[in-house]
Amino acid sequence: MRRMIADSQLSVIIHGRLKVKTTAEQQEAKRKEREKKLKLYNAGTKAAFKKRENGEYDEEGLKITGEILAVNPDFYTLWNFRKEIFVNFLQTRETDEVQKIMENELYFLESCLKVNPKSYGTWHHRTFIMENMPKPDWDRELQLCNTFLDYDERNFHCWDYRRFVVMMAEVSLDDELGFTTQKITTNFSNYSSWHYRSKLLPMLHPDPTQPAWVQEDVILKEFEIVQNAVFTDPDDQSAWFYHRWLLGRGKKKQQISCIHASRKTKRITVLLTRPIMVGRGNSLILSIHGKSVAGQWKTPTGSSSFSVLWIKDLTESIPEEKEVSVSVTLIPDIDKDTQFSQGLQIDADQEEAWVMADFKSGSRFSNELSAATSSTLETELESIKELHGVEPDNKWVLLTMFSLMMAIDRTHSIYMLEIRECIDQLIQVDLKREAYYRDTKSKFILQSILETQDKNAREMSLKDTGLTALYHTEWMLLLTSIDLSNNALSTVKSLSNLRCLKCLCLDNNHLKDLDGLQHCHQLSELSVKINDLNSAEDLYILENNKCLVMINVYGNPLCRYKDHTTKIKKNIPSLLSIDDNKCTSAPS
Repeated sequence: MRRMIADSQLSVIIHGRLKVKTTAEQQEAKRKEREKKLKLYNAGTKAAFKKRENGEYDEEGLKITGEILAVNPDFYTLWNFRKEIFVNFLQTRETDEVQKIMENELYFLESCLKVNPKSYGTWHHRTFIMENMPKPDWDRELQLCNTFLDYDERNFHCWDYRRFVVMMAEVSLDDELGFTTQKITTNFSNYSSWHYRSKLLPMLHPDPTQPAWVQEDVILKEFEIVQNAVFTDPDDQSAWFYHRWLLGRGKKKQQISCIHASRKTKRITVLLTRPIMVGRGNSLILSIHGKSVAGQWKTPTGSSSFSVLWIKDLTESIPEEKEVSVSVTLIPDIDKDTQFSQGLQIDADQEEAWVMADFKSGSRFSNELSAATSSTLETELESIKELHGVEPDNKWVLLTMFSLMMAIDRTHSIYMLEIRECIDQLIQVDLKREAYYRDTKSKFILQSILETQDKNAREMSLKDTGLTALYHTEWMLLLTSIDLSNNALSTVKSLSNLRCLKCLCLDNNHLKDLDGLQHCHQLSELSVKINDLNSAEDLYILENNKCLVMINVYGNPLCRYKDHTTKIKKNIPSLLSIDDNKCTSAPS
């Protein structure tokens, strides 16, 4: 019998006649082939695990694991076994022999990368080999990176490995910046090159006043590079992201913005310009009459996280009927020699006192721009507006116009209407991100109001402002009364920052819960009429708000239950009024 298998593997010739395999036969053949491969794979895996268990670190271990990794480079346990083998070789073999074995390993790794160029395990193992190789050839590794980046310029695994090679080989950062320029020139859509560039510039040209940022003249030149990209392909997001990075003005300088002290609550509250985590290298030292006060600092919600607001509850009352001096010192973890201190005086007849730092108009939420930067950004804005004329519905153009106007007009007085129109247009052209844009608009509205608000104000009305989210509530720390009615709020978690709040109106929003308000310990009057609170249980979160005496829940779905007031009173016993009706004692 003469049998020939055709190239298509779908037919055979038997006794001179063509026989086409049925679908069932094809599937059965594939099943048997898979079973055969699986048996070999499992046998090899079992043998490798056995050798590792027995501590047999030899060439056979490399051979067995190599056969498996050649077809599945993402088997991390086998890469770890190979590392252990090489560690053993480094301890027991001659240097020249180890060098030769490791060179062969590099060739093997290249074959694995051809199977999967984005294999975490393969790139990590290559890093291990190069770190331990007696005589590493860093020039060859740099060339290998070039080859793989030519194959796929967005392979971030290769970009990460390249940064490692550059560091070990002490390659000039200027040369690397030139490499990114070359890659960007070849393809403006190379996001990895833009990202690498953003990492190189702060190292090559650090701003003396803000080491994490970049010298102003360098940033201004970068705008020219990125402008070519966005005008060439306005729909590509890579260059737009880099453009937004350029608009960043670095981190604001740390300082103590506000200290609030209350005799009634025996509490000291501190507001910083930048978030820290107290106890993780950062220290806040409280002194009363020059004497350090022990105790734990906590965030408004009591969580262990970064925060700009820190609170200390005193174990002893602040002395009554006499002046008291309070001071707070911040010692940051980055520079222990730099300290920030702020103090205040509580007069004998004061229940509370505070001190709020002065801010230049428009500097509370962004850093001040130099004349050169302002001029460059204004020129950039005019160019982007020209592009908007050609691409009126391009969301990246609109987003960049918005960012530029926000950066230039820090007081929100020049471009107020244009910024609002820009956001409204973004909502129309990018409906999938409507919620994001509405929240962005809320942030802009709040910044505009807070920039002009008296820093010592105790009351604020944000009624009918179209808010969908709350931002910068730390700057509302001193408020005792706020009206947030007739908005579109679905959460009030950030109101936990309002430590002095007594009266709150949240009528006509979209609230399904009141999470956040349990931290407003001085809250005494709360109106949440016409929201989406479904049951009295939604108010249980307020059961420990001992100062709460009045609540109005009229117009919420929970009101359909006749006994809702009884349940509310039972769980918030401090209440004297529910829905404008005087409470009777809850049944026991």
